[in-house]
Amino acid sequence: MFNRKNVVAPCVIGLFILGPVLGASVAENWNDFLHYLKIGRLDLAKGYARALLESNPDPLELLELARENPPGHAILKQAHETSADPELTELSGQVLDVIEKGRFMRRSDPQIIVEEIRRLSTTERGWLIAVKRLKDAGEYAIPYVLDAMEQAMADESRQKELSDIIKALPEIGRPAIRPLAAALQSDHAELKVEIIRALGKITYPQALPYLKYIMENSDAPELRQSAGTSIGKIDPAAVQASAAKLFFQLGERYYYHADALAPAEDADFANIWFWDAGAGRLARQEVAKDYFHELMAMRCCEWSLKSDPGFGWAIGLWLAAFFKTEATALEMPAYFGPGHADAMVYATTAGPEYQHLALARAIKDNNADVALGAVEALAVTAGEKSLLFAIGPTQPLLEALRFDDRAVRYSAAIAVASAGPRQGFAQSDLVVNNLAEALSQGDEPVGEATKRWSQELAQSYALRSAQVMLKLAQSRNPAIDLSLAQTAVIEATKSERQEIQVLAGQILAHLESPGAQRAIATMALDITNEMQVRIAAFESLTKSAKLHANLLTEQTVDDIYTLISSNETVPELRSAAAIAFGALNLPSRKVKDLILDQARS
Repeated sequence: MFNRKNVVAPCVIGLFILGPVLGASVAENWNDFLHYLKIGRLDLAKGYARALLESNPDPLELLELARENPPGHAILKQAHETSADPELTELSGQVLDVIEKGRFMRRSDPQIIVEEIRRLSTTERGWLIAVKRLKDAGEYAIPYVLDAMEQAMADESRQKELSDIIKALPEIGRPAIRPLAAALQSDHAELKVEIIRALGKITYPQALPYLKYIMENSDAPELRQSAGTSIGKIDPAAVQASAAKLFFQLGERYYYHADALAPAEDADFANIWFWDAGAGRLARQEVAKDYFHELMAMRCCEWSLKSDPGFGWAIGLWLAAFFKTEATALEMPAYFGPGHADAMVYATTAGPEYQHLALARAIKDNNADVALGAVEALAVTAGEKSLLFAIGPTQPLLEALRFDDRAVRYSAAIAVASAGPRQGFAQSDLVVNNLAEALSQGDEPVGEATKRWSQELAQSYALRSAQVMLKLAQSRNPAIDLSLAQTAVIEATKSERQEIQVLAGQILAHLESPGAQRAIATMALDITNEMQVRIAAFESLTKSAKLHANLLTEQTVDDIYTLISSNETVPELRSAAAIAFGALNLPSRKVKDLILDQARS
């Protein structure tokens, strides 16, 4: 006989057997997750992964479980990297993140680091274990290692301990270089010698500029000699290069995000190390990884300039790195301090030569953020002599006129026009084309705004373009032919923005063309335009008439006459029209008619 209870009971039991158990330990969920992952039961594996994460596991406990089961950890990483199941990829990634958090917590724990430094002076095996763990701690170990070295140096009875620490220091390897390089600013000569020797034993080129700086600037013969010896172990050829050049080269490697210079992966921030002279020890500042490389590039450039104030290439790279930093749109690092000027302040202060260096780099890299910053600085500071600045065979600002990003192109055109060149140059047509294109952007719908373009930005460029074209027109610039932009300027007289309409009329007043003058008159006579726009248009027509005489059609002249002769015309508009009419210097018949029409005798 069919018994419903007999069927339901095994199903319930099966659910408990095949699914995560409420209240299971971290170890149980971890082991079951890996087990079902290994045998391909991904539905169950995902369930145990969720249970593991929902239990808010201690990262240090999960790290130990991963270390105890290397094959399981490898399966987890493989699932994250290769699984076709998006949910499993996400869950396995979250588990790996917890493990990495545990790894970071363990390796940066000061208490553990200090204990391992003490272990260095126990037994040979203890030294080996301690070195391995200090190597895991990486850069976080260095402040405590140096503290221990200073203490041992001050106590003659601790020479064995000092020897064990000195022997261990280079074993920490590449992660030790950044803090060790910062610690070279210490006043403790004996400590500096050991840091220099350790950098030489690590044999990584990142240390070269710091060592060469010691060779060039230290007053202590022992330090200079030690630095030279360490350089010889890393790269003997570097002895011939200046510290300024070596710092600049390291800065470029940071700027281009060399893999070998990347910060540790187990934290969502990076460290920049400083020497705290007051405390006499290392200090670190956490910074966003998004601009860590750029900040380090800036620091390298600063050291390059400390080494040689005349090494101008470092200024160009520093500016480019600062513009890249700002492009992340993140808050600037805490060590900048309150009131720190932005990149544009430094760029404009630096002047055109260094702005061109940053721009040349941006064009080579196709980096719109840096290019735009450099070009905008040039727009403020560049004069005709610096306009065509050449770096080798290239002229960066003129090359920017062809840049892929329109904001850069438009800014470059505005910069060139603002400089007011009087001598002709091959790219002058490009300047006009970009100005005309920028002017036409103001009333066009942008659609969805992006980082590089928005309606507000389009309108800003339209206004700036009109303003600089008017400046060119008023100065009768011989190098830039604004007549090439006439069509765009005439179209701008119909803009929805009054300021653009007025500027367009003022520009057209300087163009000796029937089309230009007639477009001004059309704007002045258009009753749909605002009164102030019409009055401004008549003022522009007056200017055009004075410069080029009458270029209007007879019908347009009649329309202006009708406006002036009407008693219904607003007085301000009538006055502006009358002045324009007079400036046209027409035959006397029209004026005679105007006088007689009002006569009462």
